[in-house]
Amino acid sequence: DPEPLPADPAGLDGRPEARNLVGIYGAVTGESVEQVLARFAGQGFGSFKPALADLLISLLEPLRTRLDQFRADPAELDRLLAEGSARAAELGAPTLAAAYRAVGLSR
Repeated sequence: DPEPLPADPAGLDGRPEARNLVGIYGAVTGESVEQVLARFAGQGFGSFKPALADLLISLLEPLRTRLDQFRADPAELDRLLAEGSARAAELGAPTLAAAYRAVGLSR
């Protein structure tokens, strides 16, 4: 899309890719489409996409850091997964038992 971003949301009509990227930017920042367009009106994707990429990278940084921690300590990850599995089984047991009774199965 070679056209610059419009100042008005109506300028996004017929430009689904621009509307999508502006929507993503707004969803991450909490800004409305109007606010995003006010910030980037008249600018092309050459300046908008790097700003969006930087925003998404900063949003995902804590997740990447946590993933790196799990990769560095697989035993801790296994422990957390086992703990979560046990907790899910504990919480789900009454519901599963009720479902078995409802369909006439014994366990």
